[in-house]
Amino acid sequence: MRYMSVPERAHALTVEETVEVLKTSCEGLKMEEAARRLESYGRNLLEEEETPKYRIFLRQFKNILIYVLIVAAGITVFVGEWKEFLVITALVLANSVIGFWQELKAESSIKALKKLTESRVKVLREGQVAPLPSSELVPGDLVVVSEGDIVTADARLYDDSGLMVDEATITGESVPASKDHSAVLPPEAMPYELKNMLLSGTTVVRGSGRGFVVATGRRTYIASIAEKVKEASPDSPLTKAIKSFAQRYIVLLMVLFIAVGASGILQGRTLIDVAYLLVAQMVSAVPEGLPLVVTLVMVVGAINLSRRRTLTRHLPAVETLGSATVIASDKTGTITEGRLVVKEVFAMDREALTLGATLCNDAEDGSGDPIDVALARWVEGYAEIRERHPRVWDYPFDTKLRIMATVNDFSGGRRLFVKGAYEELKKMAVNTDGLGELEDALNRMAEEGLRVLAFATAEWDGEEEPSSWRATITGLVGFLDPPKEGVREAVEISRRAGIRVIMITGDHPLTARAVAKSVGIWSEGDGVLTGKDIAGMSDGELLEALRRTTVLARILPENKYRVVKVLQEGGEIVAVSGDGVNDVPALKAADLGIAMGSGTEAAKGVAKMVIVDNNLKVIVSAIENGRVIADNIRKVIYYLLSTGLYEIFLLSSTIFAGLPLPLFPIQILWINLVTDGVQDKTFPFAKAEGRVMERCPRKPVKQFFDLTQIVRVLVFGSIMGLASFVMFRHLLGILPYEVAVAIVFTSVVASQWINGIEAQKEREPFLRNLRRSLTINPYIYAGALLGLLLQLFALYVVPDWFNAVPLTLEQWIYPLGMCLLAFVIVEIRKLVELHMERRQSIKCGA
Repeated sequence: MRYMSVPERAHALTVEETVEVLKTSCEGLKMEEAARRLESYGRNLLEEEETPKYRIFLRQFKNILIYVLIVAAGITVFVGEWKEFLVITALVLANSVIGFWQELKAESSIKALKKLTESRVKVLREGQVAPLPSSELVPGDLVVVSEGDIVTADARLYDDSGLMVDEATITGESVPASKDHSAVLPPEAMPYELKNMLLSGTTVVRGSGRGFVVATGRRTYIASIAEKVKEASPDSPLTKAIKSFAQRYIVLLMVLFIAVGASGILQGRTLIDVAYLLVAQMVSAVPEGLPLVVTLVMVVGAINLSRRRTLTRHLPAVETLGSATVIASDKTGTITEGRLVVKEVFAMDREALTLGATLCNDAEDGSGDPIDVALARWVEGYAEIRERHPRVWDYPFDTKLRIMATVNDFSGGRRLFVKGAYEELKKMAVNTDGLGELEDALNRMAEEGLRVLAFATAEWDGEEEPSSWRATITGLVGFLDPPKEGVREAVEISRRAGIRVIMITGDHPLTARAVAKSVGIWSEGDGVLTGKDIAGMSDGELLEALRRTTVLARILPENKYRVVKVLQEGGEIVAVSGDGVNDVPALKAADLGIAMGSGTEAAKGVAKMVIVDNNLKVIVSAIENGRVIADNIRKVIYYLLSTGLYEIFLLSSTIFAGLPLPLFPIQILWINLVTDGVQDKTFPFAKAEGRVMERCPRKPVKQFFDLTQIVRVLVFGSIMGLASFVMFRHLLGILPYEVAVAIVFTSVVASQWINGIEAQKEREPFLRNLRRSLTINPYIYAGALLGLLLQLFALYVVPDWFNAVPLTLEQWIYPLGMCLLAFVIVEIRKLVELHMERRQSIKCGA
């Protein structure tokens, strides 16, 4: 589509220059010209992109472990083992259906942005004001806005009357911005400095105005935010870890399969026998239940999080919580209440100051300008005072003079009350000689980051021109968006857990620092960066600066997005909170985007989590729960891999020794059902092991597959596999082959139950704290009991189905002995680890 020439930086042009460039007029466009421009520019909409459902389903199979299982299923068809084929296929399909269902739940973020900007607007065309769908706006249109209107296109103001716009969704600024159509700004002015512009997606909160549309659709500032949303979100730490593990694991398995196949051929086994051996190896080696169980752990975790007022839109997000190393938190509504309160008052005449705060005020029934509402809450008897002294005249808020005034009836006549910027009130003050102490208070409040208003009063002489007023300054009122309850404690918990909290806001640096200091985020020596500072740094310089910075102020969407990307490149796992359109790019780019329940649909559309209670302490609580979830995933990975390695060592040893198979493929699948298939489904219910928020975050590459985990898997798998091989070789010398296989079959099952019970506590020995061992996850014992009943059913009711024979009572001594050996191996390993941990004990953050 061909775009016509429009001003790139309309804020740097005068109104006259803007009219000339747009070839429009103060009466608006003619209907024919508007239609022509609509054809040329296109509709004022954000285009929506949707992924076909079949692609969403097909990408569930993009997993290297799934590929191995598909190969194994193919070999089972080749050798005629249809039961194994059906079981493997069912597992693969079940995992894919769950992933497909979860992805279908996510809404399109572009669709939410489109919804935000669609409405009806008032437009002046051919000198007549008419309502029009916002999608039909074109450059050159003259839009008319008033209190309550949503701005749906970028516009250069033509005129205004006390116009104030809430730009929090774009700039993050918590206080409405004053507008001035007569201003001409530098070309490089930042979005929060555009006092002569209206930006799409913002809301008019006071006054009225008219402006010429300069950008629609994809050319608006909000559309530049939407473009960044199209970038794919990063993989979760779990996805990265499993991908890395799977690649190495597959290489190892290929080497093993080649060795087993070569050994079988050299031993003179037939091609069918070798294929059968390989199927047995594949079935035992691949933790086919891992994707399903990890998904189950995350589903249960998501349910638990919902009870803590945290809703999960993207399942891997529950695990990412446990890996977070940085929380980049929005200020307004997350750290603070999101509403202004009177923080400090300096009164030269308390009664007159209170009257001014009450009468020079437009708040009604708790609604209105945030500052007026804060004053109304501060004054006792607000409604009664206003009733006693009705307003007879007012001077609406003037964005140039930054003052507002009212005249009210008093028994002795009429009084003028003025509020606004101290610099303006000082010009009309009659008590300038006594203002030294007041100015000291003003400077102190400003340094504390307070937004300060001055108040003055006088007898009214009927003069309506502000330059003629003479009044007595009565005092100052300082406002602050107060911190939420529990935030300071949440910051301290995060610090102990090795998680850095960075506060990000569109507010002034002094205001931001004051709030951050009050909740413990900022302390002496910490840095404060602004959007302009960030724009002037290279990525390397920014990363270095961020290591010692805790407050980011005057931040734009592109700044916040870049901060997230730079932190990620520095190896951090970043959780970002936000609620506005300005937060959307950072929410999408973050490892974990957390939207506020009261936020915009655009923010919730790209976030992976939504917290109902907008509070940092809820995020920190969710991180604590996320660490428990990550621990449970780590435990189930250990369990599945160690049991799989157990079977690999057993099978490989017998093949290399030239012995017959100690287990049939159907028995291996059954083992996976009555051990992995039963017990691993109980892992999601394990409680926290120790104080999870008093340890440092694990790096993603070490979260699930670090050296400790690998050693644990090798210790259990190799010792138990070799011990079972020795037992099988012994049994072949004293018992028939079928009986020896049945004993090994039952021994592997029983010892893996013990391994599952031991895995509930990763570090602490079972006998160290029996009460905790029995209560950390009672469901694991129910799983073992169910597995026992299933194994007895296989041995004594349908042994032919599994190529097995019933065991005599005396023969049960072997499975019991293997259970004891498994218990002793894990207990000794835990005791050794505990001893080593005590010697290397390092506190988080030391």
